[in-house]
Amino acid sequence: MRMRVFSGIQPTGTIHIGNYLAAIQRWVASQEEYDNIFSIVDLHAITVPQDPAVLRAKVREVAGILFAAGINPARSAVFIQSHVSAHAEMTWILNCTIPMGWMLRMTQFKEKSARQREQVSTGLFDYPALMAADILLYRTDLVPVGEDQKQHVELTRDAAQRFNAIYGETLKLPEAVIPERGARIMGLDDPTRKMSKTETGQGHAIGLLDSADEIRRKIMRATTDSLREIRYDEARPGISNLLTIFELFTATSRGELEKRYEGKGYAEFKKDLAEVVIEGLKPVQARYRELEGDPAYLDRLLAEGRAKVEPIAEDTLTMVKERIGLA
Repeated sequence: MRMRVFSGIQPTGTIHIGNYLAAIQRWVASQEEYDNIFSIVDLHAITVPQDPAVLRAKVREVAGILFAAGINPARSAVFIQSHVSAHAEMTWILNCTIPMGWMLRMTQFKEKSARQREQVSTGLFDYPALMAADILLYRTDLVPVGEDQKQHVELTRDAAQRFNAIYGETLKLPEAVIPERGARIMGLDDPTRKMSKTETGQGHAIGLLDSADEIRRKIMRATTDSLREIRYDEARPGISNLLTIFELFTATSRGELEKRYEGKGYAEFKKDLAEVVIEGLKPVQARYRELEGDPAYLDRLLAEGRAKVEPIAEDTLTMVKERIGLA
């Protein structure tokens, strides 16, 4: 049997090339190797205020992008998190076993709550428990995440170990998988900060559905530095970020790119990079437009995904409830 991978993606903001290169592209490539489950995590999305109409539209957009990018419904399951009620039920059960102190240590909550202050929701505080439920319900082996989500997978393991220690061997302990390269595509306007789906700055990120003109404009305005040499150097985050994007879109090594652009300026490099990104996204955008025009087909794919995964989640939940005396 193949190892099972669970990945979630929030239907908020704009899906950008950072999401594509660091996550979606890898998900597509791994479909023959793993048993993949991909969830559009709308319950996570509502931990902060959402416009209902926009949220519904974003769920469909994310689904369309995943299938357009190459997720094969015959090999992988894609479903909407809130359509499987076991996620909410499992979260409450985990809430009753996870110590408060563990949750208080979560770095992302500290960062987000510092910005929102009195408006922060209980749901945002409880986000890691919901993520743990997502993962544990499917007896997941591997969870591909960025470095910023690793702590949440560690909490998931701790929660599973604690539950098993109290009630007997029940939950599988997952492993976090962090890609060696490309796991953190940085913002074009500020290459010291990770590219974000929710950042509103015009030049921050390249959306997967951006037009060719938008892509050219954003890359030509991308922050670099006052030096001229096109070389990967962690002390020069701007040019290093652009080289990483070029490398991942073309499978060309950094060394080859440095040699190709030796003695050339940023303008020529950026112009070429823009065309590389435009051409790389063309097939995804074309397929997305087809799916967008056939919403019934998209709904059917999501329903099929739910039908594949819901029995797994319900089986795990039933076993958990039996262990704690709720069955």
